[in-house]
Amino acid sequence: MDPYAMTTGVLRNPDFRRFLSSQIANEVGANISRVALPLVAVLLLHASPVEVGVLSALQTTAFLLLGLPAGVWVDRMRRRRVMMTTDLARFVLLGSIPVAAELGLLSIGMLFVVTLLVGVAQVFNDVADQTYLPDVVSVQQLSDGNSKLEVVRSGSFLAGPGLGGALVQLLGASRTMTATALGALASVLFLRSIKVPDKPPAVTEPAPLMRGIGEGLSFVWNDRLMRALMTTTAAMNLCVSAVTSLSVFFLVHEVELTPGLIGTLLMSGGIGGLLGGISAGWLSRRYGAARMTWLSVIVASPFGLLLPMTQADWRVVYFAITSIALSWSAAVSNVGQVTYRQTVAPEGLLGRINASVRFVVWGALPLGALLGGLIANRIGVRETLWVFMGARLLAFLPLLFSPMPRMRDFTEVQARW
Repeated sequence: MDPYAMTTGVLRNPDFRRFLSSQIANEVGANISRVALPLVAVLLLHASPVEVGVLSALQTTAFLLLGLPAGVWVDRMRRRRVMMTTDLARFVLLGSIPVAAELGLLSIGMLFVVTLLVGVAQVFNDVADQTYLPDVVSVQQLSDGNSKLEVVRSGSFLAGPGLGGALVQLLGASRTMTATALGALASVLFLRSIKVPDKPPAVTEPAPLMRGIGEGLSFVWNDRLMRALMTTTAAMNLCVSAVTSLSVFFLVHEVELTPGLIGTLLMSGGIGGLLGGISAGWLSRRYGAARMTWLSVIVASPFGLLLPMTQADWRVVYFAITSIALSWSAAVSNVGQVTYRQTVAPEGLLGRINASVRFVVWGALPLGALLGGLIANRIGVRETLWVFMGARLLAFLPLLFSPMPRMRDFTEVQARW
């Protein structure tokens, strides 16, 4: 490992700066496509609402289909090579959209296939990059490194859609997809410039696929802290997904806001995430990574009760306050959780652990959206927001019954395997 990785701040580590640059290129490109991809379907292909819905679902389908086996396979491969390969795949796939559009060959079927395959590449890329960071920085710098990565994700989530809209206005929807493809290519170049050797896989005799999946799930479930963190996060994701799925409908039909103001309010979550990424490193050093992780959840949860009280007057700020608070909490908590997994995971198992956690906590998202719609249809939208924001207030209970409230840092606990 580079000597800079063992001392001083994480940004003084040249390899971390290269890794961070690859993340910036990827995240900005991905968030531009959040606007550009549906606009390609709507403006160029005149897609119906159902087709747009299918396109949206295909973006995350791969996480449910391949989330668990991806962890097994990543543990059997070199992490940086996985990221470079998947970035190259995304470059080719996304770059095919503007080329096909120029040749008059683009169809909604092709867009479906490209979106699904890009999602597959993203699954492997996401598992690999969380698994790769400990190869680049020291254990003492993991929390700081994760907080810097969270700043990049949140900042890109905040700025990407606006940049994407401007590029669509200037270049057109299909040509804007070129920017997302070039982001993936730039990521490959940054990753290739990292000097620390790409470690070979620690798994010398790979177990059968199902056994490998079982080992990852078993480790997560048998680790008391990880189990509590995963349970709390899944519960919060279910509640927030239900609320998010109803947010636009709520703001349009219940609060009766203009589209411009709705767009501004929906950006507030990005501000909270950015603040969380910026503050997580300082909070970790000042109060401890473990303490920061569970306290951030408890402190932010009561703000969720403001959201159902949003009205088309000064109380419109309730929606923004809730979004900022909960997104801040999610970012800070995510930094702590990822740092903990990277700290305690046995050699050769981190990919499966990351994939197992992500499968559970992301699997709650579609369930929450479905429940939100069903309950709102029965009791009303505002009432449903009260139900799920109230439920989210209780989601931290698994953390209180874990050893975490008695800990300052995650280095105080050793993995049991």
